[in-house]
Amino acid sequence: MAETENAFRLVISRGEIEKRISELAEEISRDLAGEEPVVIGVLTGAAFFLTDLVRRLTIPCRIDFIKASSYGSGTVSSGEVRFSKDLDLDIRGAKVLLVEDIVDTGLTVKKTLDFLSGKSPSTVRVCALIDKMERRREDIEIDYSGFAVETGFLVGYGLDWDEKYRNLPDIHAVEMRTGGGA
Repeated sequence: MAETENAFRLVISRGEIEKRISELAEEISRDLAGEEPVVIGVLTGAAFFLTDLVRRLTIPCRIDFIKASSYGSGTVSSGEVRFSKDLDLDIRGAKVLLVEDIVDTGLTVKKTLDFLSGKSPSTVRVCALIDKMERRREDIEIDYSGFAVETGFLVGYGLDWDEKYRNLPDIHAVEMRTGGGA
């Protein structure tokens, strides 16, 4: 019987993450100067990124969360997006900044944008920490992109694998290996 061992390869260090979040916050603050956007995080992964991002904004904002997922316990999107938490704030007429940890297939962001548009915001911009094109299935415009990553299943800094590894301060690629067994 074969055993599976997983190794982690550092992709983005915590220092790189912190520096890039500061740059994104400056850009967003400049673009939305004079506005008070509603910053909406997609739970659970974006909570880490959203928290660090809004603390660096120099503009006032309101914060809310929505819960949407398409992965379950696997490493590949199921293709079906499930919403399990709606917004608490009324976003009618508001400028919205949707914050995601990662845009991979684009399905979750597309469905979330469709969902939010039904609530009549004036505008919705997308901010993603990771823009990963490897499996993109939807044409998604990311207004503020932290890092472009080509390939790999990523964990850390909010990104999980079956709800594990979110707490890692850096972002790692999971390198799945199969070891020999008896």
